[in-house]
Amino acid sequence: MAPTYSALHATVRGHVQGVFFRASVVDVAQGLGLTGWVRNLPSGVEVEVWAEGARPALDRLLDYLHRGPPRAHVERVVAEWPAATGQYREFATRY
Repeated sequence: MAPTYSALHATVRGHVQGVFFRASVVDVAQGLGLTGWVRNLPSGVEVEVWAEGARPALDRLLDYLHRGPPRAHVERVVAEWPAATGQYREFATRY
């Protein structure tokens, strides 16, 4: 049976801006074959992620979001599992 195609929408709060968090999420997501985007939020302490792909790969990305790169300090991750849209061809940073 093929893995279920799903979506992950997550907001990561903490020391997550200015520590290469977005770049590392792009690397991890692309390595997992996911599509979607990551962006900083105006609060200065949050990053938003939308990813689509196989549920096991999304679970691995969510695990990574709880840690982030070495200089990050993640305080909280809020994750939702909406329906996938299928509109993304790659995973990239949004500005």
